[in-house]
Amino acid sequence: MSSIPSSLSGPLAGVRVVDITAVLMGPSATQMLADLGADVIKIEPPGGDKTRAIGPMGDRKMGPIFLGANRNKRSVVLDLKVPEGRQALLKLAETADVLTYNVRPAAMARLGLTYEALRAVNPRLIYAGMFGFSQHGRYAPSPAFDDLIQAATGVTAAMTAASPDGTPGFVPLNLMDRSVGLYAFGVIASALYAREKTGEGQRVDVPMFETMVPYVLGDHLYGRKYLPAQGDFGYPRLLSSARRPFRTKDAQVCCVIYQDHHWRAFLGILGMGDLYETDPRFRDITTRTAHADELNRFVEKHLAERTTAEWQQLLKEADVPVFPAHTFETLLEDEHLQDIGFFRDEEVPGVGTVRETAVPSEWFGTPPQGYRPPPALGQHSAEVLAEAGYSPAEIDRLVQSGATHLS
Repeated sequence: MSSIPSSLSGPLAGVRVVDITAVLMGPSATQMLADLGADVIKIEPPGGDKTRAIGPMGDRKMGPIFLGANRNKRSVVLDLKVPEGRQALLKLAETADVLTYNVRPAAMARLGLTYEALRAVNPRLIYAGMFGFSQHGRYAPSPAFDDLIQAATGVTAAMTAASPDGTPGFVPLNLMDRSVGLYAFGVIASALYAREKTGEGQRVDVPMFETMVPYVLGDHLYGRKYLPAQGDFGYPRLLSSARRPFRTKDAQVCCVIYQDHHWRAFLGILGMGDLYETDPRFRDITTRTAHADELNRFVEKHLAERTTAEWQQLLKEADVPVFPAHTFETLLEDEHLQDIGFFRDEEVPGVGTVRETAVPSEWFGTPPQGYRPPPALGQHSAEVLAEAGYSPAEIDRLVQSGATHLS
């Protein structure tokens, strides 16, 4: 079992992040920074990040969603609505490299925590905001959540088009939050690189709507990419209602019969090699895309004739991409992930043993090392405030004023 190190190492060691984000989009971005060695100081209101209360252990403010986005961070409680809490935040920002937030900019202005206010105490600060919409358009004041951005960017329309019965739906993942968090991670790292060249910090905004529009339209603008249009919206291969893991004799399997040599090999296995030359649907990737529904059903029909194991052997030998369709349970037992030690057990004080995942990138010069369990609410308040120059008596006064809380 790991113990809490005095510091984390990795390519971002020495970078300090004051993190005012909550829920998922912002915390997922800052966990990536923390995983790579940054010292992320999670600023929480007296009630804590709302995800602390979701799911098992929520009554202990250590629910699974919170645990999944807040490892390698330190928790400091600050009530930013009281003057003492705001002043403490500004004090922490003096020595920070990055400040992240994911409330609307108007809320930051009401707290007196605009970029101008933060720049006054630290001109080198990267002030990174993650929120719903660009502040230059009419949607600027609007709140945003994952489901809303899925609908706003056309993901629900794509789900409807792909559904066999036209039933609308959401992707059953926090796809928008996690994707924008990943993009924000890259933006923040790029801003730090720019500061190394210029010596100056800057404000960067990462709006969800504008980040995800090209994400969706990159696939589904399709024929409307051209002016005048060369076809309709929607990438047919992705919208095929028959695009799914295929049922075999005994289970399900996913295979991607996509390139020319994949189709030649698959048709050869079926004893139908001549179809590649005689059936115009198979001619090239353009014709196969146009007939995606029919060809998916063709594959589905023939995969049902053999077992998953048989298809895995035949398709692997033919260099056709194939993989069994994991359940959540079997994913945890995946042999490749076992080979690389991707899952590990860690002890979290007050919770017990939890399952953690490895940092997915593999570094050969500055590998991330160390592990800090997701923090209890306010676990590091005294420690971090002392680092900022507060005396024990001053910390006591902050506690008495309600500006902070000690775990």
